[in-house]
Amino acid sequence: MKQNSQMSPAKTLIQLREVVKSYPTAAGDFVALNGITADFHQGQFVGIFGKSGAGKSTLVNMITGVDHLTSGEVRIGGTSVHELDESAMALWRGRNIGVVYQTFELLPTLSLIDNVMLPMDFCGLYHGRRSAERAAELLTQVGLEDHIHKPPTGISGGQQQRVAIARAMANDPPIIVADEPTGNLDTATAEEIFHLFEDLVDRGKTIILVTHDQSLTARVTRVLRIADGEIVGEA
Repeated sequence: MKQNSQMSPAKTLIQLREVVKSYPTAAGDFVALNGITADFHQGQFVGIFGKSGAGKSTLVNMITGVDHLTSGEVRIGGTSVHELDESAMALWRGRNIGVVYQTFELLPTLSLIDNVMLPMDFCGLYHGRRSAERAAELLTQVGLEDHIHKPPTGISGGQQQRVAIARAMANDPPIIVADEPTGNLDTATAEEIFHLFEDLVDRGKTIILVTHDQSLTARVTRVLRIADGEIVGEA
């Protein structure tokens, strides 16, 4: 596991307390998360590891507020996320968490720069020329300055994932959540994407990476292992 370069203890940014998530089924309730308690600190690169179906994605859905918890508490930066209504949740999420998906989730009819500006518009942070300049700057940071007016279909999969990272940074959120972000990429491209995440951590962002790739345990500053909806190991 990579050592955190910060010399002094960072502040607690995310608090999970006895988080339970269950889904009703014909055979009875299925418990996807069973009493998860954990803290995440500012500037950490957290890797959440586990097999398919272990509860990794459900856990990040609780953190991002994409899904509702059954019981427990999720507090992020002093906000009780689980108590927000849908509209407040959407606004809070857009300003505080950037999400990077395995399948990129770019809108094919928009240019790369317009894709990056979407979160600004959704959160009422769009300011015309200033937003366009920021989107162009973010695309430059991920090495796509020569492609900003192309549609997503005009670039490679690895480049599309770079756009997704730039889009996640659009509103300068303190937290980036990435769910299997390199799963559809070749080894060399996946390494480039991972370096981008490391650069973001060096700039003070908190990264939560969901993966089943055990080789990445040495590359993050903190490891959480999940099985059957419970934390079974931590380092």
